[in-house]
Amino acid sequence: MDRIVNIHILTKRLIVMTLICVMVFGAIFGLSYFFSQRFMMTWAGFLCGIVGGFVSIQQRIKTVSDEELELLTKSWFQILLVPVFGGVFSLVLYCLFLSGIVSGTLFPAFYIPEPSNSIPDSGFMIDLFTKTYPLTGQDFAKFLFWSFVAGFSERFVPQIISNVVNKASEKDSEVDR
Repeated sequence: MDRIVNIHILTKRLIVMTLICVMVFGAIFGLSYFFSQRFMMTWAGFLCGIVGGFVSIQQRIKTVSDEELELLTKSWFQILLVPVFGGVFSLVLYCLFLSGIVSGTLFPAFYIPEPSNSIPDSGFMIDLFTKTYPLTGQDFAKFLFWSFVAGFSERFVPQIISNVVNKASEKDSEVDR
């Protein structure tokens, strides 16, 4: 009986926190769109990562131990931890997309402005944050999907990072030969 009560408490808290996060980050996204158009893609990816984290927690509720369930129902911090990590992982994934480290037909392609000088200046940085967008509507959808996945699957981005590090180490050792 206590387990069912704790699941209901946690579910209610997840719904409340998800709505609050969507409203707050949605408002920030809207403000950035209407005023400066800076960091729009960043906010969109971060929001999808957070929502993915909340959905991940909801999916796992039935399989967590009674102790973990009790901890989650007593601590707002514990409820927010996974979604915040999801948001951070979505930002890391966004950087991997922009750098071209992760690319292919399954992943989004972006328009990235070129620096006007040989040495990037503050004008380039402003352009980078205001004029970097997915190339097509499909690329935008792919970006939102992968940002959600980054939040939902807490091992997805760390595995990509590990794979990139391993490949870089292999190439580095080949050069040393």
